[in-house]
Amino acid sequence: MSGTPASRPGEPREPTAPRAPGARPGLELTGRDLTGNPRVRVRDVEVLSCDWYVLRKTTFDYRHADGHWSSQSRETYDRGNGAAILLYDPQAATVALTRQFRFPAYVNGHSDGMLIEVPARLLDDEDPETAIRREAEEETGIRVGTVTRLFEVYMSPGSVTERLTFFAAPYRHGERAALGGGVATEGEEIELLEPTLEAALGMIERGEIADAKTIMLLQWARAATVLSC
Repeated sequence: MSGTPASRPGEPREPTAPRAPGARPGLELTGRDLTGNPRVRVRDVEVLSCDWYVLRKTTFDYRHADGHWSSQSRETYDRGNGAAILLYDPQAATVALTRQFRFPAYVNGHSDGMLIEVPARLLDDEDPETAIRREAEEETGIRVGTVTRLFEVYMSPGSVTERLTFFAAPYRHGERAALGGGVATEGEEIELLEPTLEAALGMIERGEIADAKTIMLLQWARAATVLSC
């Protein structure tokens, strides 16, 4: 993620005015050196906001299939990359999920903003596996053993740059190495849930699980038959 935020997500802080682009030099350079697609020529990059994450407006020329060029512009929201993990118990056929308040979901129609999710986090300056191991233990109290790297996806490629790395790892139902619950100093209050895979899939059907990364990993578990429903 470009730059370092003044505080981490969830941490109370005094309201501040958006920082000027000059406070974090080089933000306007991202994307100017792209050469992988000869049909795209970047013309200009403008930083619209760099308060917590970075919002850019990029103007570029695009060559269409019939050969003509058109000028286009797109806004991209850069919040860095992230990782997510599904913890599953093959013997008990359970999965370890979390429930916590998510204001963006609440303000966009979710009944109470309390989302059921797999453990996930932004990487900051860490590699995906290191980041998700620590986050899983902070959120659930479960110490992660051997992990399997599954795939990388762009979650909202029309506007958000984030690339998310997905992992899975076995755990033992009911065993916790730490208290979990998130980091209190960052305003986190996270509840651990351990439903069976069958129950979790039913929660998707009833709309009780509405988080994309969580649905993807639960569907992976069903398809990969790591657990029996």
